[in-house]
Amino acid sequence: MDIKSMKNYLYWLYCQFELITCSYLMEPWEKVLFYTFNVTMLVMVAYTAYIFFPVHISTAFQFCLHLFGSQHENTVSVVK
Repeated sequence: MDIKSMKNYLYWLYCQFELITCSYLMEPWEKVLFYTFNVTMLVMVAYTAYIFFPVHISTAFQFCLHLFGSQHENTVSVVK
């Protein structure tokens, strides 16, 4: 894919985004507010996913291991 077709494709995607969100009807200052809000929400969701999802997945995995009877790694079994 050459650069011109990539540029046209990205422009087409931008036009589709404007059509779907009806942002082509907005005034420029409204677009700035709308895009700023959307980008802020996207960044917050990405940050939350990066910080909290690994912790929740680890906790769920530990719970499943406990549920199926597997011992924790730090549990020392004493055999006499």
